[in-house]
Amino acid sequence: MPIFYIIIFLILASCSSKITYSGKIIGVEDFENINFKNKEKLISEIGYPSYIDPIENKYFYFTEKSTKNSIFKKKIKYSYIFVFKMNDKEEIIEAKAFNMKDIKDIKFVKDQTSNEIVRRGLIEKIFGGVGTQQELPTTP
Repeated sequence: MPIFYIIIFLILASCSSKITYSGKIIGVEDFENINFKNKEKLISEIGYPSYIDPIENKYFYFTEKSTKNSIFKKKIKYSYIFVFKMNDKEEIIEAKAFNMKDIKDIKFVKDQTSNEIVRRGLIEKIFGGVGTQQELPTTP
């Protein structure tokens, strides 16, 4: 008899639909009103970003809405990343939107930064440049 109740529970649970938001909750109608001029207006309207790139002074906002009908059936309604680049005066100079649903193949860059410490031997890595001499440049 308990197995019967478990089966009924699983059938009923699979019929319910659950809406899930990830990142910032930005409605589809708000996508058209994302033209901001400065950082203060951006943060007051949308809130603080999901990530800030301190080197290039870019603000990243991620938003996603999905529905889940069962354990195996998840459908993404929309998934966007908004990128805002700021200048020194905290004005938005560039704004881009990326639709993550449309991205089919992600290509990773094969370039790597060389690591000279790995190339050097273990003893040299431990003791550093102890005992090495550098030639000073001679001036004519």
